[in-house]
Amino acid sequence: MNKTLLTGVAAAALFVGGAASAQQTFIGIGTGGVTGVYYPVGGAICRLVNRDRAEHGIRCGVESTGGSVFNVNAIRAGELEFGVAQSDIQFHLYNGSEMFEADGAYEDLRAIFSLHPEPFTVVARSDADISTFEDLQGKRVNIGNPGSGQRATMDVVLEAMGWTTGDFAQATELPPGEQALALCDNNVDAIVYTVGHPSGAIQEATTACDTVLVNVDNDEIRALLEDRSYYRMATIPGGMYRGTDSDVTTFGVGATFVTSAAVDEEIVYQLTRAIFENFDQFKGLHPALEILEPETMVSDGNSAPLHAGAERYYREAGLLE
Repeated sequence: MNKTLLTGVAAAALFVGGAASAQQTFIGIGTGGVTGVYYPVGGAICRLVNRDRAEHGIRCGVESTGGSVFNVNAIRAGELEFGVAQSDIQFHLYNGSEMFEADGAYEDLRAIFSLHPEPFTVVARSDADISTFEDLQGKRVNIGNPGSGQRATMDVVLEAMGWTTGDFAQATELPPGEQALALCDNNVDAIVYTVGHPSGAIQEATTACDTVLVNVDNDEIRALLEDRSYYRMATIPGGMYRGTDSDVTTFGVGATFVTSAAVDEEIVYQLTRAIFENFDQFKGLHPALEILEPETMVSDGNSAPLHAGAERYYREAGLLE
């Protein structure tokens, strides 16, 4: 990627003169599969940033990636400036726990704001005889591609249940963009996805074939939530998807928007300002964003420290004291 993390003199040169400066800096946002919610949310952020690029000199681009884990690893490696990531992935990278234990804590991770809730969603074929999460044993289940937040969450759930992938008749690792087709072609009995709703991928699966959303609520899941503050119980409203008329109880995380301390303060300030000063427009760019409130976005789900650029804007806007 032909992008640079601007610091010090380079960043100052960019922003001196404002609109008069001909220099532009390019920033990339890591998202997820194109049928998920991360990709259009990243596009919504870039749309608002790019609208004023003549003024601040920042040009924003969206990249479809493997998801949360890929995004934060790319930020850590300096290959991406920004990324969308589940709140649990943010926590584990900053603290060097779970899947990041071997590489250690990344204390330069910085939060910018939180986004939409992301329930852990299980969709099963109606003819697969799956009505509870426990019924997945012995079935063909797509557990998600390595590097995705859905896979990381599924791994945690498997451990909580005392299961391994061997408890399934088959465990596939398809990315989000391929799992609806696999379900409706009867190549798998169920798919799991940690995603905001309404989701295009879930919509695709539930309209292309007969399916049902499955409750994920048992003693093991409740115990999991007691140990991990970044999880919470969640509800997927009945009637949102064909085949599921009643509310579905599950648990979930939140989507968060993160960066590195190495990204220049002015870049993060201008990005944050573009979102919050056009907040109603931002919320209207995707249905998953409609419930957002500025005050909760500043704090909810963010375990890493706020980036200095975001904190500066929030103090100016009265969102932080």
